[in-house]
Amino acid sequence: MKLLSFSVAAAALIASMGAAAAQDAAAGEKVFAKCKVCHQIGEGAKNMVGPVLNGVVGRHAGTYEGYHYSDANKNSGITWDEATFKEYIADPKAKVPGTKMSFAGIKDQQKVNDLIAYLKQFGPDGKKQ
Repeated sequence: MKLLSFSVAAAALIASMGAAAAQDAAAGEKVFAKCKVCHQIGEGAKNMVGPVLNGVVGRHAGTYEGYHYSDANKNSGITWDEATFKEYIADPKAKVPGTKMSFAGIKDQQKVNDLIAYLKQFGPDGKKQ
């Protein structure tokens, strides 16, 4: 009986840990407010101080048409997947030395997870998928 109780408790703990790491696009939209100063996303988005972020997850760094990237970003060899984005958004200058992105970073992993969920909604054309 003790083993069964332990197993149930362990399963509940694992489930709660998964829920804590879940991505929430609505919460990510609020996190994106920090990014809006320099970036746009969605239909009709335009390059600003930073490039448009439509379709960023899965895109090669330094390739959004019409944006003038730093050589560091263009030559980084990065493809923006979740793990790479998490490292970058925590400290852009540490991940890509020489980037012109001047942003202190987002350290809270839940906020980063939520931000990724929000960004992933937008395809390369800016439409929500």
